[in-house]
Amino acid sequence: MKILLVDGTIFGRKTGVLLEQVQQYIKEINPELELEILYFANLKHQILDGSPLNEDMKGMIQKFEDAEGYIFASPIFQASIPGVLKNAFDMIPPKALRYKPAAIIGNGGTYQHHLVLENQLRPILDYFRCLVTPNYVYTHADHFDGDNKIIDEDVHNRLRELARVFVHYCEVSKTLAKQPVDMQ
Repeated sequence: MKILLVDGTIFGRKTGVLLEQVQQYIKEINPELELEILYFANLKHQILDGSPLNEDMKGMIQKFEDAEGYIFASPIFQASIPGVLKNAFDMIPPKALRYKPAAIIGNGGTYQHHLVLENQLRPILDYFRCLVTPNYVYTHADHFDGDNKIIDEDVHNRLRELARVFVHYCEVSKTLAKQPVDMQ
């Protein structure tokens, strides 16, 4: 089963560090899952404006279509998800993520920004009809040291739990019919 871990920003390292850690925890639970981290910082992004897509954007869309599950990591900038992440969602065909498991990880500068995950990112994943885990992990700058290493043991525990629940959702999703009941 192909799992795409999406680092939804082109700035900073904290979301990437979080994904790398959860990737390790998932491997400990189920080493058979095929895990790939997609770092948006490594792509040449373009705004969805009707012009032909470049190769990086075509490849990104293909990765989303081919994956069978997702973990999305997003920083919170100006009380919102980054534009580059929203733009990526705008490029993905509406049925590409349907009935596939997804989990959410976020990082922000204030403790209140965790609400952005619930009020902005989760509704997007609900629109795509993802099977979103009920637990997400939100971190704050205080949870990292100067080298962006996670130093908070509670964050590690929450990432382990997210990995455990996500792997279970992956197993459950295998039993779903591949064709949607409605053809919308």
